[in-house]
Amino acid sequence: MTNSPLQVSPLRDGRVLCLRLARPKANIIDGAMIGALRDGLENAAGNHRLKALLLCAEGPHFSFGASVEEHLPDQCAAMLGNLHQLVLQLVRFPVPVLVAVQGQCLGAGLELALSGHLLFAAEGAQLGQPEIKLGVFAPAASCLLPLRTGQMPAEDILLSGRSLSAAEGYRLGLVAAISGNPEVAALDYYDSHLAQLSASSLRLAVRAARTGFSAQVQERLAAIETLYLQDLMRTQDATEGLMAFIAKRPPEWKDQ
Repeated sequence: MTNSPLQVSPLRDGRVLCLRLARPKANIIDGAMIGALRDGLENAAGNHRLKALLLCAEGPHFSFGASVEEHLPDQCAAMLGNLHQLVLQLVRFPVPVLVAVQGQCLGAGLELALSGHLLFAAEGAQLGQPEIKLGVFAPAASCLLPLRTGQMPAEDILLSGRSLSAAEGYRLGLVAAISGNPEVAALDYYDSHLAQLSASSLRLAVRAARTGFSAQVQERLAAIETLYLQDLMRTQDATEGLMAFIAKRPPEWKDQ
């Protein structure tokens, strides 16, 4: 285990930057991980030689999601603000973001994956937004999933909290490819389709492709974050679900 929660390494003669979540096995998206990712993205955004970003993770799982403790009422406003700024950084990142996931890719982990451009999944990967089972909901995914899959599949995922297999994610258009080694698949995509392109033209093509998408994400995310903080976190059940998870006991819902 490294001292940093994130490993940053250049690949393909510096044309690809790899950001690797490095706190296995859970790779929790906590304040330290969010800060490291935001710094890594900010430092890379101005590199005009860059043609792609690879987001991946050490260990058997991509990420179990955000820190539940940081979702409690005294911390959630700061945590959500930072997480959503990270999501927007990924959505607006100037070159293609290739995401390689394995094992569990849940909660905030899937929200980060949804913010990228192409998701490459291992054969046994599980993708899900289980927040509703804790009495809360996933703000960024509530914004991103309908734009990615259409409304009805997104509502199924968000309201049930169930996990999808890589194959179901592929059928819904969330997963670009399924591979025994998703990192290799992502880099193969770079080698086959991006390496020979002009870096400057690729940046402009990314801006063009994401113009409407980025604007919708920013607008929707602001509204959903307000709903989360001003309405959801004032309910008894939101706190109960989080506390029950931390205590490893079943929640006792009050329906209010």
